[in-house]
Amino acid sequence: MKKSGLIFLATLVSLTILPGFCFSTARAAGGSPASQTPQNAATVNGKPISMAAYQSQVNRLLQQLSMTGRKLDDKQMSTLKQRILDNLVTREVLKQQAEKEGIKVAPAKVDAEMAVIEKATTPEHFAASLKQMNMTQASFKDSLATQMTIRELINHDLASKLTVTPQEVKAFYDSNPKLFNAPEMVRASHILVKVPKNATAQQKAAALAKIKAARKRILKGEDFATVAKQVSEDPGTKDKGGDLNYFPKGQMVPEFDKVAFALQPGQVSNIVKTSFGYHIIKVTDKKPAGMVPFDKIKDRIEQHLKSQKMQKALPEYIQSLKSKDKIETFVKS
Repeated sequence: MKKSGLIFLATLVSLTILPGFCFSTARAAGGSPASQTPQNAATVNGKPISMAAYQSQVNRLLQQLSMTGRKLDDKQMSTLKQRILDNLVTREVLKQQAEKEGIKVAPAKVDAEMAVIEKATTPEHFAASLKQMNMTQASFKDSLATQMTIRELINHDLASKLTVTPQEVKAFYDSNPKLFNAPEMVRASHILVKVPKNATAQQKAAALAKIKAARKRILKGEDFATVAKQVSEDPGTKDKGGDLNYFPKGQMVPEFDKVAFALQPGQVSNIVKTSFGYHIIKVTDKKPAGMVPFDKIKDRIEQHLKSQKMQKALPEYIQSLKSKDKIETFVKS
């Protein structure tokens, strides 16, 4: 089992428009005093960005900072607040451009993305993350829809026009050999019977009896994947016959890791106890450490290089849109 299987949902509605990008926007010359427009933090082509939306982002930042124990001086706080406002303006500029170009994301796609997010965590953790971000499920979904629309816009106007040549891909591979040294990898499947943290002796005995019965079935010749689908209590792998795919040393909890790397392909372990409960592990393949072949990694290198080019081109694209818009900001630095 992996050391941590939960995601932090706040990254999906972070202060930047897309991971890795951060933009700034200068105040429009001759902007109205804040006292004249107290309800708005800014306007883009007359469309307001409410002070409430801006303050909500600021409060979210302050809450996250308080959880980490970080303290910022006045200058740092002013810079972060300006960044929040800049990003809200940039988000609105891109949103309006998407509307101009008729770019929309179908509700079904947003629903599908929401389903992926919710499936990747527990309902309790999802609810806790929303509370931490001071968002409802509806507001989170609205933010996700906007983010997806902006992504479509950028893909349409920018990413689709960027190219990476095969020569560039090969040159990157040859120039960075250390990046492609793969560690030893194991592919394993497992069956898990959970044991609650505060389990009684009776609960522990019942879980142990269940895992022993499953192992007995496997040793008698039953298919491991079939038994896993019927018995395993790991929701992430049960429907896949317990398959965990490939993983390197250190990715799983120590007790699991030690046994998995000691087994040979085809071997089934004894019962393994971890903080999650009782496991049976079957190793299905092993890959020795070594250089990842170029043909297996070239597509990922191409995407990486394309992403780098987009990071360079995106600020210029954003600025070109802003130069055509009327932007006014009313928040004092």
